[in-house]
Amino acid sequence: MSKSGNPSPVASTTGAGAPAPSDRNSLTVGADGPIVLHDVHFLEQMAHFNREKVPERQPHAKGSGAFGVFKATEDVSRYTKAAVFQQGGSTEMLARFSTVAGEAGSPDTWRDVRGFALRFYTGEGNYDLVGNNTPIFFVRDPMKFPHFIRSQKRLPDSGLRDSHMQWDFWTSNPESAHQVTYLMGERGLPRTWRHMNGYGSHTYMWVNARGEKSWVKYHFHTQQGMEFFSNAEAAVMSGQDADFHRRDLFEAIARGEFPSWVLSVQVMPYAAAKTYRFNPFDLTKTWSHKDYPLIRVGTMTLNRNPENFFAQIEQAAFSPGNTVPGIGLSPDKMLLGRAFAYNDAQRNRIGTNFHQLPVNKPRVPVNSYMFDGHMAYEHSGNAPVYVPNSGGRPWTDTTGAAEDGWEADGALVRNAYTLHAEDDDFGQPGALVREVFNDAQRSNLVDTVAGALRGVRSPVLERAFDYWKSVDTQLGARIESKVRGG
Repeated sequence: MSKSGNPSPVASTTGAGAPAPSDRNSLTVGADGPIVLHDVHFLEQMAHFNREKVPERQPHAKGSGAFGVFKATEDVSRYTKAAVFQQGGSTEMLARFSTVAGEAGSPDTWRDVRGFALRFYTGEGNYDLVGNNTPIFFVRDPMKFPHFIRSQKRLPDSGLRDSHMQWDFWTSNPESAHQVTYLMGERGLPRTWRHMNGYGSHTYMWVNARGEKSWVKYHFHTQQGMEFFSNAEAAVMSGQDADFHRRDLFEAIARGEFPSWVLSVQVMPYAAAKTYRFNPFDLTKTWSHKDYPLIRVGTMTLNRNPENFFAQIEQAAFSPGNTVPGIGLSPDKMLLGRAFAYNDAQRNRIGTNFHQLPVNKPRVPVNSYMFDGHMAYEHSGNAPVYVPNSGGRPWTDTTGAAEDGWEADGALVRNAYTLHAEDDDFGQPGALVREVFNDAQRSNLVDTVAGALRGVRSPVLERAFDYWKSVDTQLGARIESKVRGG
């Protein structure tokens, strides 16, 4: 016995804490006989093993991450009262990077958009910022999201990934052109997670202490410099090390090379959204930096690896619906859809009470009227579980206009956003190709798209040529010529 009166530690125990009889030999009738049903330890080990994995994420299955700190170095209090962004503050955080389409076992260096999910454990609750390494996305309405993801996954008969169905979806939804141009360019193959930028992608609302509202977009610029793989380098690395990006981040932090990103925001006055030249809530669009320059906020640094990948990364449950005072959502339809879908996906994947797990638990006291459910650990004792109540348990009854709300008026409809002067699907990707890409990048884009069109059949192939000609006439002609062998 130990001095405390508790039994001394043993080599291993059952789940109930009793000494395990053996971790090497099951209980049998004689050395060569059958295993008996009352070998409880063996049955417990096997039953748990059969349930050891949770379902992988539907998109963003392959990934990893690390913990760190966000330091607010600039004064942005004129735009937001959120404690996490007040100058001089320091907030613990978690970051998870991922691919979108590949399964958990796929190479993380495949060409794909990279997820850039952040959690800030603030003094006002958890704030999750769930974005990508590109400032835009493939679709602007969440109704299309499951169809998009399925088109990037596998065929129902062969179980193989298929370029034909990918291009069938993209060319049937021209709004995808901006993101596909990013994907087929350099950003589709970042050299490491440390060498890529991250973006909130969506438009969010900021509210200051006076109740004044603004619209914002988040930009995280890597301090390691942006670096990319070529197509050939990525292909080689996919075969050499399917976990290259995961390994690189873990080993860099273990060496004390802590990656960092500078957070800047674009801020649009609340009223300006109505008359801006294109819809500022359209996730397939970026805001001009000339119209709304970057405003520096602070620095994010990752300095601590997970101690247990499953508990701290695989079970991390992010949702853009997790906001804090001073930060709200916007009329971005994809954002509004994700605010529900992300948490609901975690209820299915991890369990009803996923928010009680240590990696998801806020660093502040929780008084939630969510009650019971599978694997409930936190509880409120015998306090009332309903509202209103006379038992002294506090509850909230705020009335009136929502601090982080916006005005809306009109009939219930199913259509796109209200059109702004320069709303179209091909203008911004065309500008990206002509004004941002250099000659070498345009040539690489032609090669990448032509390669990605292998296996695409008529009429989708012809639609793909028209799709790229709509982005840029010369670029589309070069792609068609290369595919047809001209």
